[in-house]
Amino acid sequence: MSEAVLEGGRPSPPQISGGVQAFLRLVMIEHSVFALPFAYIAALTAMFRADGSVHWGELLLVTVAMVGLRTFAMACNRIIDREIDARNPRTAGRELVTGAVSVRTAWTGALVALVVFLGAAALLNPLCLALAPVAVVPMVVYPYGKRFTNFPHAILGLAQAMGPIGAWLAVTGSWDWHAVVLGLAVGVWIGGFDLIFGSQDVAADRAHGVKSVPARFGIPAALYGARGCHVVTTALLVWYGLATSAGAFWWVGMAIVAGAFVYEHSIVKPHDLSRLNRAFFTVNGVIGITLFVFALLDLIDRGLTW
Repeated sequence: MSEAVLEGGRPSPPQISGGVQAFLRLVMIEHSVFALPFAYIAALTAMFRADGSVHWGELLLVTVAMVGLRTFAMACNRIIDREIDARNPRTAGRELVTGAVSVRTAWTGALVALVVFLGAAALLNPLCLALAPVAVVPMVVYPYGKRFTNFPHAILGLAQAMGPIGAWLAVTGSWDWHAVVLGLAVGVWIGGFDLIFGSQDVAADRAHGVKSVPARFGIPAALYGARGCHVVTTALLVWYGLATSAGAFWWVGMAIVAGAFVYEHSIVKPHDLSRLNRAFFTVNGVIGITLFVFALLDLIDRGLTW
């Protein structure tokens, strides 16, 4: 008997809100905190360099586009990986595995998110709409990557690098190498902490033929790779700061970010992954928000007006 039946035998209203909540849990909407701050940094820097003022309409559309694209990407990831997730004890409780969200609902949500992204891109400028497929393709390829390459983390990094570049294009309507530097910093950063995150699934990945750096080369190699990625990330952020003539606030933020990277790598050891979630969720969330706050303070100090 359907669970949507009242005691009196009459059908109850559809549990729309519950379904939406389950879908939002599926796509982990709160994890937008990782990439969205860097899109804001790019957009606000481009606005500052253009005319020194914040364009709220464009900033809203950048937000809608980023959240829409990320939601589409996460939904596709969960749909494509649902059989792999079912075989991994860590992921066996995900909504598509347990049935809390149906595949049809997940595809519906993914397509709605894609339409939202494309609509926001169209409203921003013609170049954003024309280049939208460039941002979409790696988002779909990434979950398949673990089936054919030991380096799916690089595909994820490429996908995430699109955020700041797209945000800059959204504001200026033209290409700029400053945005590429920031995009590379974000891509290498996220690819690096995906190496850390993937270390907890080594046993399951090896058992079921899922490819990754930790599964192929071992956890110590993956953690050393992540450290290297975050050194490169720091160097790229320094380059971006110098290239955009950033002021004191930016460099204070950079010092905090560098300290956060050191802390992140000090609490995750090859033989002890017990604090991995703290490194992945808490520290990386702090990195994104901290750098955005200090970048914003720096732009305001240099004359950005509201």
